[in-house]
Amino acid sequence: MSLENQSSVSEFLLLGLPIRPEQQAVFFTLFLGMYLTTVLGNLLIMLLIQLDSHLHTPMYFFLSHLALTDISFSSVTVPKMLMDMRTKYKSILYEECISQMYFFIFFTDLDSFLITSMAYDRYVAICHPLHYTVIMREELCVFLVAVSWILSCASSLSHTLLLTRLSFCAANTIPHVFCDLAALLKLSCSDIFLNELVMFTVGVVVITLPFMCILVSYGYIGATILRVPSTKGIHKALSTCGSHLSVVSLYYGSIFGQYLFPTVSSSIDKDVIVALMYTVVTPMLNPFIYSLRNRDMKEALGKLFSRATFFSW
Repeated sequence: MSLENQSSVSEFLLLGLPIRPEQQAVFFTLFLGMYLTTVLGNLLIMLLIQLDSHLHTPMYFFLSHLALTDISFSSVTVPKMLMDMRTKYKSILYEECISQMYFFIFFTDLDSFLITSMAYDRYVAICHPLHYTVIMREELCVFLVAVSWILSCASSLSHTLLLTRLSFCAANTIPHVFCDLAALLKLSCSDIFLNELVMFTVGVVVITLPFMCILVSYGYIGATILRVPSTKGIHKALSTCGSHLSVVSLYYGSIFGQYLFPTVSSSIDKDVIVALMYTVVTPMLNPFIYSLRNRDMKEALGKLFSRATFFSW
C-alpha cells in the first residue's frame, strides 16, 4: 500500500515555536547550545563507560544505551526545528513526516523500557545483593536491551502503518515543532477510531506498565532501606538510586503532564512547551545528573582528565 494513494497532501507545514520573529535568533542559539550539550554530554558518558573497566557493570551497560537513545531522540526533532527557525517556509514532506513520527515514537518507547530495566537492576542490587552477579548476568542484560528494541520497534511500526491508512484531504498545518502523532490524527479526514484505540492500548503497555514496574521496584527498595539498621547503609542505597530517580521524574513527569493531565496542557502552546521538555531538556540534563550525582562517574571523569593532561605534557 503506497503512501501516495492514501493522502492528497504531499507535505505538511510545521508552525514551530510560539515565539515572535525578533526572538528567533535568541531561541535558535539557545536550542543549538542545548542540542550540542546533549550530544557531547551523552557521548562523554558512553566514552567513560567504554574506557573505565570499573564501569563495566549492568547499570552502566543500560546507561550507555540510554545515552545513545537520548542522542538519537533529540536528533530526530531538534535539527529540523533549528532549520525551520532559520527559514520562512517551514515545510516537511509527507514521507519525511511519517519517518520522523516513527523514530520519535521508537526512541520515546525505548527510553521508557531502558529506564525500567535500570530500575530492575537497582532493585536486584539493593534487595538481593548476594545474588546480584548471578541474576544480572551479561545474558540477561543483553536480553533486556534486545527486548526493549523489539518492543519499541513494534510499537512505532504499529502506529506508522495505521497512520498510512488515513487520508489527509486539505488541512496540512501542524501546530507543533515536529510531526506528533496526536496532531497528525487531528488533521486526518478518515475515521481514526482504530488509531486512537491502538494509541491508548500501546501507550498503556509501553508507558504506564513500565512506570508501574518502576514504582513497584522502588517500593521494595524503600522497604529494604527501612530495614537497614545503619544510616551508612541507607545513604549508600539512596546515592545509588538518586540519579535514576531524577531521570525517572524528568521523563515520566513531562509525558504524564502532557497526556494524562489535559487541563494542565490544554492549549497548543503548552503542548509544545511540554514536548520540548522531554525532547530537548531531559536528554540534555541526563549526563549532568549521572555525572554530578554519581561517584563512579565522577571518578572516571577525573581519570580521563588526568590522562588527557598527562598526554598533553
